Amino acid sequence: MSSLPTHWSSGSTRIELVQGDITDQQVDAIVNAANSRLAGGGGVDGAIHRRGGPSIMAETRQKYPNGCPTGSAVISGAGDLAARYVIHAVGPVWHGGDRQEAELLASAYRRSLELAVQHGCQLVAFPSLSTGAYGYPVEAAARIALRTIRDFLTEHSKPALVRFVLFDAKTFQTFAEALRELI
Repeated sequence: MSSLPTHWSSGSTRIELVQGDITDQQVDAIVNAANSRLAGGGGVDGAIHRRGGPSIMAETRQKYPNGCPTGSAVISGAGDLAARYVIHAVGPVWHGGDRQEAELLASAYRRSLELAVQHGCQLVAFPSLSTGAYGYPVEAAARIALRTIRDFLTEHSKPALVRFVLFDAKTFQTFAEALRELI
């Protein structure tokens, strides 16, 4: 059995998969799996706010008092994180797949990349959006995430690197299997 791929590249752009803690990433922007109220929470969202400190929440409350709709993203400073920015992406809650979940998930990834490019980010770290508390099946979410990112990079030739930082071995393996299907 051949080993699973951990990266894809085209021209000057690259997608890579790593297992680890997204708050440790030294990149231009970290993408946060946020809720639509931008109110903080558990999982990736909680970890980013704990490690980044209260300035992130203060900024999002001031800049985005009405939150962020599902399928979109907003940007803030990164507080005490090594990154310059946090992009707060709101993926959909899984309801079985018949409420435009796939379109909304792809849209959250695309909007995050648009914000990264607008703010001059070359290195961007993503978690697996919507697959934690929101219940999106990881296999389906990984395919959508990787296809959306690949298509964006192919079309725009930036950012230079999109790194998926996957917290556990099972999610990492699922993303690697989806990447193998893609390349």
